[in-house]
Amino acid sequence: MRVTSHVSSLGSDRGSAEDDPIRLYYSHKTQEILHKYGPGPRVHFHVGLYPDGPPDSTVPQDVLKQHMFDAQELIVEHAARSWGAYEAPPRRLLDIGCGLGGTSLYWAQEHGAAVTSLTVAAEHIPIVRHFARSAGVGERVNPVLADVHDLDETCAYDAVYANESSGYTDRTRLFEVVAKALVPGGWFGIQEHFVGRSSWREFIDDYYRTRLGLRDEYLAAAGAAGFELEHEEDVTDAVTEFWVQSMAWNTAELDRVRSGSGAEAGAWSGERLEQSTLAHSRFFRLWRDHAVQTRLLHFRVGDRR
Repeated sequence: MRVTSHVSSLGSDRGSAEDDPIRLYYSHKTQEILHKYGPGPRVHFHVGLYPDGPPDSTVPQDVLKQHMFDAQELIVEHAARSWGAYEAPPRRLLDIGCGLGGTSLYWAQEHGAAVTSLTVAAEHIPIVRHFARSAGVGERVNPVLADVHDLDETCAYDAVYANESSGYTDRTRLFEVVAKALVPGGWFGIQEHFVGRSSWREFIDDYYRTRLGLRDEYLAAAGAAGFELEHEEDVTDAVTEFWVQSMAWNTAELDRVRSGSGAEAGAWSGERLEQSTLAHSRFFRLWRDHAVQTRLLHFRVGDRR
């Protein structure tokens, strides 16, 4: 695989790997993610699915954490089932923006895929390797420090997966390199948030260092690269509860920190918990009112590109 690890994901406004704002954001978030969503080996940093309605949010903190993990696992499993991965598991899969490897481990453990896991955060490479070994799939999960915009592979994967990572990309370039990397007939599965003309768009982009796009922008870029949209699902209503559960966990953690029992490694500061809770209360309203939508998109590339 020919890639570099420092090329811009959003264009010329990004700097080198050392001062890349997205790399720095995820590097700084690592311990917080592990503390809130760990301990692993499958650790996720994305919203979850609550198809049966909201669970109790007045339960103990460890139960809240389990609720979030179960919901995060469920949305990945739901997407895989909707996309036919149980009937025809991909042998080779590229996981774009793998985070701490939760989705990569899912594809390796549940579907037997050989997974290449792309990340721009060097600190995440040994963590993903450790979790993969702990889960017994060390030989099937290969974390790589790389920027997807410089991906230069041809017919290397049966499937490509991007869970809440496509928002960090130039969509035209993303679909171009993925189309080239897929075998004829291969598929590209995306879980992502899509924005309208909401005045809160800038707030979301700034908070997560991202650049969320419009659904039509994705469809246009996909079509230009030779993809056809095979399946689309709006899961906004079923994921909105995630922000409530997250706020409940934050509140429990803030109580713990203020009581003086939150000094362990990775614990959030009171200031960060307050900042996160305020942001997630806004996100809850945006998702509830469908000002932001979460969708699952399944594209397939044709035999002729």
